[in-house]
Amino acid sequence: MPDAPLSLLLVDDDHELSALLGEYIANEGFAVEHLSDGAQALERLRNARVDIVVLDVMMPLMSGIEVLRRLRAFSGVPVLMLTARGDDIDCVLALELGADDYVQKPCAPRELVARLRAILRRMSALRTHAAASGSIVVGALAVWPQRRAAEYGSTPIALTSTEYSLLEVLMRHAGSVVSKNDLSLKALGRAMGPYDRNVDVHVSAIRQKIAPLSGGRALIQTVRGVGYQLVRD
Repeated sequence: MPDAPLSLLLVDDDHELSALLGEYIANEGFAVEHLSDGAQALERLRNARVDIVVLDVMMPLMSGIEVLRRLRAFSGVPVLMLTARGDDIDCVLALELGADDYVQKPCAPRELVARLRAILRRMSALRTHAAASGSIVVGALAVWPQRRAAEYGSTPIALTSTEYSLLEVLMRHAGSVVSKNDLSLKALGRAMGPYDRNVDVHVSAIRQKIAPLSGGRALIQTVRGVGYQLVRD
C-alpha cells in the first residue's frame, strides 16, 4: 500500500495565487489544504496534524508574523514563509520567530517546492540519525538528538527546529570552524544563496538563548569571512 501524501497547509489570502501554487504543489505529491485567515489556520494546527505549513506574511486581520509567533507557542511544525520582495525586515523577523525558511514573492512554484522538499529532507535525515544517537556533550552544553532537546547545565534551552539543527551541527564539530555554506547544507538542507542571512539570524538567536545561562560568554564564535565555531568551554 503506497504511503499517504505529506499534508501541507497553505495560508494566504490571495486566492488566485493560492490556487496556482496549490495546484502545482498537489501535482508534486502533497495533500494541500488552503486557508485564507490566520486565526482559522491556528485553530486547524491546534487540532490536526500537518507535515508542513506555507504561510504568507501580508494577510488582513492577523499577519503571518503574528500567526507564526502564536504557532511557535504550541507547535514546532516546519514553516516556510512567503514574504514581499525586498522586505528584509519581515524575512529576518520570521526567521527569529522560528520560521524554517522563506521565499520572496512573486515566487516560482518550482522554487517553492524545492525549498519545501529541502526542509522535509532535513527533518527526515535528522530523525533517522537521532534514532541511533545518544547525547552529545561539549562542556556544560548537551543535546539529545533522539529528542531534539538541548540543555546548558541542567537548564533546558527552548530552540526552534532549525536552531536545534544548527546547534547540533556545531556541537558535532566543536573546536573546528564550520563554514556558513556547510552549516546551511547540513542544517537547512540547501546551499546558501546570494545575500542569504538564514544561518546568521538563526545563530544569533541561539547565542541569545544560551548567553543568560553561560554568564554571557559567547560559546559560538564568529570567524570572519569563514563561518562559526563552537568553543569547548
